[in-house]
Amino acid sequence: MHSKRRFQWLMLAPVLILLTGLTVFPIVYTVINSFTDYYYLASEAKQYVGLSNYMKVVKDEVFQQAVWNTTKFMLLAVTIETILGLAIAVLVESMKRGVKILRVSILIPSLLPPVTVALIWQMMLSNHNGIINHMLSWFGFDPFNFLMDIRIAFYAILFIDIWQWTPFAFLLIYAALQAVPKSQYEAAKVDGANSMSIFRHITVPNIMPALLFVILLRTIDTFRLFDKVNILTGGGPANSTTTITQYIYRQGVYNLQIGYGSAAAIVMVGLVLVFSVFYIKRSIGGAQHDMRH
Repeated sequence: MHSKRRFQWLMLAPVLILLTGLTVFPIVYTVINSFTDYYYLASEAKQYVGLSNYMKVVKDEVFQQAVWNTTKFMLLAVTIETILGLAIAVLVESMKRGVKILRVSILIPSLLPPVTVALIWQMMLSNHNGIINHMLSWFGFDPFNFLMDIRIAFYAILFIDIWQWTPFAFLLIYAALQAVPKSQYEAAKVDGANSMSIFRHITVPNIMPALLFVILLRTIDTFRLFDKVNILTGGGPANSTTTITQYIYRQGVYNLQIGYGSAAAIVMVGLVLVFSVFYIKRSIGGAQHDMRH
């Protein structure tokens, strides 16, 4: 018995060591550095500074702007992507022909790497030779700098994110729609229920777990938004598109303020945990409520 258990731990050891090196160690290292004045190019050793990094992060107006931009982006992106994904899934589910080709076509944007998507849209939105401005010129409009206008840049990135990740929401919701028992629809039609009543009282309750799962995954992912912002705007203009991850990159990598950047990273993790715990509690509470009724 002991030899068998020893063999099991021996087989698990490489994986455990790898996971520890890739997850546990970086987290602990980041937490420790967040309490120091660690500057990468400093000749003297790093000093313990307590909570001063955290106080500076919270009071920094640029960080506050980054939190607002990230929260605003998260609320808009998750809401629009979920609603559009649901609408497209219901539409495709009701179709009789061309479903396979349409499903593959819809999923193409979500299969592309974020960097590729950002570069494609950077070329398309170029104010010199981008296809979008070229099309606008047909209607007599002058070239427009979508990514450098303080009023438009944020919404341009939001549109690109919606374009890329709505297919992901569609895929999960469409799979949930496939699992809804057809007998429930048939019984509702026999009882004389209209399409809206069937959607509200049969479709939505059955796919609610998938909807909540989409919301959770997209919420966490939008908090980590970095690639598109870094490539398209670099956080500008005037910090109008700066996200929390962009702020951390600017402080920890670009400015080499490792201690300060680590504190900002820990604050971001805390914010993500707050949203995740809130979601999990609401999901468990809703599931328990449904079981009681």
